[in-house]
Amino acid sequence: MCGIVGYVGDRQACPILLGGLRRLEYRGYDSAGVAMVMPDGDLAVYKCKGKVDALEKYLDGKATDATIGIGHTRWATHGEPNDTNAHPHYSADGRIAMIHNGIIENYRVLKEALQAHGVVFRSETDSEVLVNLIEYIRTTEGCDLAEAVRRSLKRVVGAYAIAVIERGNTDRIIAARQSSPMAIGIGNGEYFISSDASSIVEYTQDIVYVGDGEVAVVERGKALQVFTLDNQEADIQVTRLDLSISDLERGGYPHFMLKEINEQPRTIVDCIRGRVNPDTGQVILSGIRDNIDRWLGARRVIFVACGTSWHASLIGKQLFESMCRIPAEVEYASEFRYRRPVLFPDDVVIAVSQSGETADTLAAIALAREAGAFVYGICNVIGSSIARGTDSGTYIHVGPEIGVASTKAFTGQVTVMAMMALALGERKGTLSAAQYAEVSRGLLALPDQLREVLSHSEQIADLAKIFTYARNFIYLGRGYNYPTALEGALKLKEISYVHAEGYPAAEMKHGPIALIDAEMPTVAIVPHDSTYEKTLSNVEEVKARGGKVIAVMARGDEMVRRIADYVIEVPSAVECLQPIIVSVPLQLLAYYIAIYKGRNVDQPRNLAKSVTVE
Repeated sequence: MCGIVGYVGDRQACPILLGGLRRLEYRGYDSAGVAMVMPDGDLAVYKCKGKVDALEKYLDGKATDATIGIGHTRWATHGEPNDTNAHPHYSADGRIAMIHNGIIENYRVLKEALQAHGVVFRSETDSEVLVNLIEYIRTTEGCDLAEAVRRSLKRVVGAYAIAVIERGNTDRIIAARQSSPMAIGIGNGEYFISSDASSIVEYTQDIVYVGDGEVAVVERGKALQVFTLDNQEADIQVTRLDLSISDLERGGYPHFMLKEINEQPRTIVDCIRGRVNPDTGQVILSGIRDNIDRWLGARRVIFVACGTSWHASLIGKQLFESMCRIPAEVEYASEFRYRRPVLFPDDVVIAVSQSGETADTLAAIALAREAGAFVYGICNVIGSSIARGTDSGTYIHVGPEIGVASTKAFTGQVTVMAMMALALGERKGTLSAAQYAEVSRGLLALPDQLREVLSHSEQIADLAKIFTYARNFIYLGRGYNYPTALEGALKLKEISYVHAEGYPAAEMKHGPIALIDAEMPTVAIVPHDSTYEKTLSNVEEVKARGGKVIAVMARGDEMVRRIADYVIEVPSAVECLQPIIVSVPLQLLAYYIAIYKGRNVDQPRNLAKSVTVE
């Protein structure tokens, strides 16, 4: 989950490294550091605990006159966040510096072997073991740095994206990747390395994605070289990144999260553009159309995902079962990969991830492919590992999501799942013409409905002030909105550090209702849908026990208004699309509660945006 950057060219490296680290700080902000090869060949390593701002202050007055360097912002896995455990790490003899994103699983065995040969370690990290292994092989086997990296990685078990430089070489960076993201940007006589291509878009849009088990030699004045761990030359494909620098700025908002919440009317337009015909309502998805035999012959659909994407998948399950009449299951990717799941060649496995780099989801994909299942990806980042590792897929096209707590990716994922279910349901004949038309019209109406919800942001902000005291929340929903309740609770937990749980409303009486008192607010999702009367009854049960209720209800619902203590009105929508509408006020409620509690909503403690390690 750490962020890595590198540069070699004619510019000063340090400003480029610091700028890249700031754009990658959503990947980790426990500590940060840079290493550069100075013009005289000396190796300079600067690192400290804290965010990139702390590193920049630490660098004040230090020698940074170099045109080659690597940088790192850390999310701690092995060893607490401190100056010593911060990256870059350097070898015992001080000749080699390395940055690393990932986990070296067999680091203990390697460390003991190196210690037996007299290597002394400074830190508690697995990463320092790898850089010392590279130095040891380089010295004892008499090979150059690129070959030492290749030979070392042949002995490593785990995940990594690394960049390595050495004293005396002002022209070359060695980079390698296994199960952790890495992109190399090709500029005019210069190269950029990053764990996220969006962090280097201001310099170049020509990107090479390094593949699993590949080593890249990035050298000033020479063509990029990429080879496998078996020392075979690898294909190099240059991808043009369609992204503007304005997409990566806050655009006048105080936080990326608030910007991304407010972008949702536009991102839904981008998500459905070219896929839902505004005149006819016809839904066309190439991932369904071009693989229709696999979809029509599917025994079942299995969603694999983590976190917010798992919540979206719970909605996707209901969409596929209702519209397509296909059995659907939802699995935590982290559990799926360590079981012995029963998979068949006629299963469809749908992998869902905003970043397209989630380690557990990638492992689940590998498991599904081994079983011969058809694997379909739903992700946001073009060229990501999931996009490249699946048989087919659909991008959600919501633009970069920088805030750690996912917002627009969730609504984009549910929108894509609704379109997929419509397109397949029509081909299977499991949807009537009237049902198809209702949902497709509902998709086209979403942007305006979201604008209406966002117009009430000030009311939600005022409501949030009332509940800054609360230490616990319960979120209730039924049907399509049970997953929305889970997602609303997750948003509050992530950014405000308030304990919150989501439940199916009817399950309250099976235990959780014992928690209800005047100090336990309940957020109830009560739209006009097929479970309306039942959910209203559950809300009354909470009220009867002295609970305070915040109801998210359909505009003008006077019955709910009379029962609830506080209400948030939303426009009525097609039942299966209600989660898209309802999730937005829940995002705003969590955001404002966190703001009033003084939290850092874009960089909540202990979290990183993209979970690229186990």
